[in-house]
Parts: sequence; C-alpha cells; structure tokens
Amino acid sequence: MHDVVIIGAGPGGYVAAIRATQLGLKTCVIEKDKPGGVCLNWGCIPSKNLISQAEVFLSQAELKDMGLSIGTHKFSYSRVQKKSRQAVDRLVNGVGHLLNKNKVEVVQGTAHITSKNTVKLEDGSEIHGRHLIIATGSRPMQIPGFEFNEKQVLSSTGILDLTSLPKSLIILGGGAIGCEFAYVMNAFGVAVTVVEMLDHLLPFEDKEVVAVLEDEFRQKGIEVLTGTRALSLKKTAKTVTVIVQGQDDKPQTLKAQKALCVFGRTPNTDDIGLENIGVETEKGYIPVGDFCQTRVKGVFAIGDVVATPLLAHVASKEGEIAVEYIAGKNPEPSVDLNAVPSAIYCEPQVASFGLRENQAKAQGIAYQKATFPYHGIGKAVAVDKVQGLIKILTDKGTDEILGVHMVGHEATELIHELLLAKVAELLPEDISAMIHAHPTLSELSVEGIRAITGRAIHI
Repeated sequence: MHDVVIIGAGPGGYVAAIRATQLGLKTCVIEKDKPGGVCLNWGCIPSKNLISQAEVFLSQAELKDMGLSIGTHKFSYSRVQKKSRQAVDRLVNGVGHLLNKNKVEVVQGTAHITSKNTVKLEDGSEIHGRHLIIATGSRPMQIPGFEFNEKQVLSSTGILDLTSLPKSLIILGGGAIGCEFAYVMNAFGVAVTVVEMLDHLLPFEDKEVVAVLEDEFRQKGIEVLTGTRALSLKKTAKTVTVIVQGQDDKPQTLKAQKALCVFGRTPNTDDIGLENIGVETEKGYIPVGDFCQTRVKGVFAIGDVVATPLLAHVASKEGEIAVEYIAGKNPEPSVDLNAVPSAIYCEPQVASFGLRENQAKAQGIAYQKATFPYHGIGKAVAVDKVQGLIKILTDKGTDEILGVHMVGHEATELIHELLLAKVAELLPEDISAMIHAHPTLSELSVEGIRAITGRAIHI
C-alpha cells in the first residue's frame, strides 16, 4: 500500500511525486508515455528550442550588418526539428533520474480508477494507495469541421513533428501557442496568416501591450486577422482552404499548404474511471477545494484537469500543495491567481501577472497606471532591442501593485522582479529606492515604477 498514487508524470505529477517522497510518503507515479508530460515532450520545451533556433537563424541580418554573408542553401529544417527532440530526450532522462534519485516508484502504463484507493493497469494488475492524485493533463481541443489529420491540418503536437517546412501556413487561434508558432514559422521563411476570433491576439493579455506585438508581427510580414471567425476548412492532398469572416461580415478565402488549429485544450478526464468514485466534472474539469482535494476524501486533482490556468508552473505548484496537505504540513491554500506569471516566448516576448486594466475597470477599482518604453533604457538601445514597453497598475489608495504587463526583449525573465515585489507586499517607493545596475534591462522595473508618480528619469 502506497501513501500516494499519482496518475500522470507531467509537471504536476512528477513534482508532486518528488515532493511527496521528500516528505517521507511512499509514492508511486503511473505514466502511459514518457516522464514530463505534454509540456516537456510536446509543448513548452521543444517549442522553446525551436524559438531559440529561429532567433539564431534571424541573426543573419545582424551578421550582414557586420559585412558577413551566410549562405542558406544547405539549410535543413529536419536538423532543426531533430535538435528540438534532442533537447526533449535530455530533459526526459533528467526527470527520470530525479524520480529515481528520490526513490519514486515509476510504473509504465495506462491507469483506470476502480476505487478511491485502487487503480488498474491495462495488464490487469492493481496499484493501491491511501491517497490518489489525478494529474492526467490535457490534449489539443478539436472542433467539428476543423479536425486534425496531422498532414494538412495540424495540432500543436503535429507541428512539432514536422521535418520539413510548408511554404504557407494558416494559424487558427491567436493565443500563446498560435503566436509562438507564427514567430517560428515566419522566421524560417513560411508565409504565415494568424486568425483570431477576438479583437486582439493573446486575448488574456493587456490590449495595449499586445498592440506592440501585433505591429511587430505585421512588420515581419505575418498577416494578422483579428475579430475574424473561421467558418469552414476544406483540404486537398496538398492545400487547405479556410473561409473566414471579419467584422465587415464579408467572407474571405484563405489558402495555404497547411493549417495549424490551436483553439485551446481539453482536460483528460474522460475514460479514466471518475464515475467509479463519484467524481463529477464541470465542463470536463474536476472541481477541487483550496488544497486540490476533490469531493471524495483522499482523492486530489491538479494541473490541466482543474479549472485553473493551464500552465506547467501552476500544475507544479498545485502538486506541491496537494502532497503537503496530505503530509499534514499546512501549505498556503490554493494558488493565488494574481501572482501567477504568464509568459509568451515569441519575439518580442509578452509577460504579465495580476489585473489587466479592463479588469480593474470592470471591478470598479480606483487605480493609477504608468507605461515606460524599452527605448528609454540604455541597454535596450545598446543591444538594438527597443521595441516594447512595461505597463504597471497600482491601487490609487494603497499603492499596492495590482498588475504588471510587459512586451519586449527578455520580458519573460524581467517580469519576476516585480512579481516578487508584489508577493512580498513591497510598495513603489521600496522598488524605486533600490539601485539597479546600469546598463541593464531590469532598469525597466524601476523606471516603470517611478513613472507612476511622475519620477521617471529617462523619458
């Protein structure tokens, strides 16, 4: 009998397993594929490797400015894709090593829940535990009429498996995945069109910030169609045709060699045996309490099967909360959604946390805001990365940091200084008084904070 049985070894499951053994709990994790889940194998890691290689490829222009010329006639996208898989393999092995080092029992197989203390594998064997954590993740959402065949119509998994580039690509869905692949494909010379139903790309990000990204995309030659709905998709052996409708209600025909459909993700909660323990879902998600506990005592759910942001770092934190609760360590209840960083890795990068301006208005919060541009920072000018801005919202009465939104070079790294300030309940004067090294991009934080009170120096 194990203390904890975890179904799924993604960023939620494997972190939960390691933390559980650190707390002295006998732990078993069951994984039907490879450790690391979608994030490591078919998401975060391979896509970031492709983005990194795209940035190197684009550096040709900077080399030409130095008088150097590079021939691209021997360029091979299959080698780019192979390198992304090598990064995956290295990290999969790393996660496996960590699980082994921490004495987590790892079982390869597909688990089906038969009771709150028992799961059955496809070979008929059973694994028993005092507590069960469901961490089965999610999969790409399919919409009728836009089903994947991974040839002409790709999912986010299928596009990572490509070993040759299409000449043209229609991306349906302008969220994080769509924007990241738009950047990668455009960098390697693919003609890209992005179609987003809502009025701006990255609908969950601040509109003023995203406007900078949209402008940069268009300057790179990416066609951006926002406020545009995809009506139908037809495919032949070599092409796809998508009929879309914009705000003028006039249908428009788009054609390309391939289409990437990224409408969101579906939680993997069907066919895992939830009905056997009386756990019901809401729109596919498992309802949980403050410590990730379900309505069934001893059963927990974390990550993409829960209606919190579908982010690897959220899943990992939820895994820690669940096992610390099981071990009686009284963790902080639930994840503070206003302190969860968002990160999108196209260029320029987009990062944020906390309230957007439209949310603050909708909630009737009296706030003050300031923006500061990248071109006001010496380091940004020195490295020729001047496109971008930081936007900061604070409470008008208490000066509490309500939200920070950034677009620009290394925004996904820079966001954490102000997130730490928020979590530590620092006020703007605490940050503005701190000396930042010059020249660094981190000076954006202090200048942005000073701009709240009209004290910014370099603008």
